Amino acid sequence: MDVLSLIPQFGNLLYTIVAFVVALSVIVAVHEYGHYIVGRWSGIHAEVFSVGFGPVLWSRVDKRGTRWQVAALPFGGYVKFLGDSNAASGKDSAAMQTITERSPEELRRTMHGAPLWARAATVAAGPVFNFAMSIIVFGLIFMYQGVTREPLTVGELHPMPGAVQELQDGDEIVAIAGLPVPEFGQEGAWSDFTDALPVEPELDYTVVRNGQTLDVSGPWLFPALIQQVIPRSAAMDIDLKPGDVITAVNGEPIYAFEQLKEHVEGSDGKVLLLDVWRDGAELEFALAPRRTDEPQPEGGFVTHWRIGIVGGMVIDPATEPAGVLASLSGGVQQTLRIVDGSLSGIWHMVTGAISTCNISGPIGIAETSGAMASQGAQNFIFFIAVLSTAVGLLNLFPIPALDGGHLVFYAYEAVAGKPPSDGALRVLMGVGVSLILGLMIFSVSNDLFC
Repeated sequence: MDVLSLIPQFGNLLYTIVAFVVALSVIVAVHEYGHYIVGRWSGIHAEVFSVGFGPVLWSRVDKRGTRWQVAALPFGGYVKFLGDSNAASGKDSAAMQTITERSPEELRRTMHGAPLWARAATVAAGPVFNFAMSIIVFGLIFMYQGVTREPLTVGELHPMPGAVQELQDGDEIVAIAGLPVPEFGQEGAWSDFTDALPVEPELDYTVVRNGQTLDVSGPWLFPALIQQVIPRSAAMDIDLKPGDVITAVNGEPIYAFEQLKEHVEGSDGKVLLLDVWRDGAELEFALAPRRTDEPQPEGGFVTHWRIGIVGGMVIDPATEPAGVLASLSGGVQQTLRIVDGSLSGIWHMVTGAISTCNISGPIGIAETSGAMASQGAQNFIFFIAVLSTAVGLLNLFPIPALDGGHLVFYAYEAVAGKPPSDGALRVLMGVGVSLILGLMIFSVSNDLFC
């Protein structure tokens, strides 16, 4: 075996691991900080704030007596409050008895002696902080990207092989093929406009350039251009890259993304031979499309053949700064879309409408982390926000040992006037841990065999 040939593979694996650890550590730290800070505001004392489990690599004790630490196994974290027996906030009966005998007033500073509202707020704060982080990150990304300038203006041109390109940066596009260009933000009007465009290798563009109206020629508006490669897809596996232009499928020349889509969807999973233009070089690839369950705007899922690429326009539109409120509103909408899509996906998997292979485990998440990091900081940060929403949602599930399970116990206490017995809690927590471990094993098997 050539040992040197393993170096790139080892480098990619290390890159994936580092990206996964960074993503997970950020999300866990935000989640646990939500528990910690709301607990502190509510008068509950935190003894330990840990990012990671196992042997402690670093720690320090702050002036409030909380030990902050980083542990060796970066697969989660916890806040251990006064009176807790473990990271899942189980009651330490012996410690609680000692506290009661030593100083009854100190019971108020424990997780199990605090008022119901304080406990509920502290537990709910973890998922809430995850959602808040997602909203803020999405909002900042939208603010950074800006909104498309009206009228549609050329910000950057993507090079196209063999195409006449008379457009220039800064051109205001007022018509294409004689059809007036609507405002970019009007989804219905924009969709009708693009559907009406003739599918031809070259189109006539009417532009305003330096105050003059000109007719120029340019490529088809939506070429077979790769703008993004989806992690863990067929395209990612064969190393297709953003900026690649697919010029032929099975020897048949194409120039429009819609033509590529027709070949893929009609492939029935058979191998496709792709001619690809990359920075002036002609390359050849072979890949087999994969069945993919895609959420629909009106709800539900539809299964299609996909290769895992996202296309776009031949130009990057010029943008202008987005307002703070509009950006945060976009962040809220994006977070709600993820929550809605996740719940819909779970329901459709439970009912058998789509494959359970849509559930990814730690291996799949790690691969996706590395893939998104390799496509740039913005994509990686966006992925962290998506994962933060998923973690917040998962923790709200009514499973004992998760935050949602604790909230169910508190709801019972609010209705019954007393908490469940210690024995019942121990049994339910054991069931919850078993369910979580079972889900973990199932998701890892999906990563390995799906």
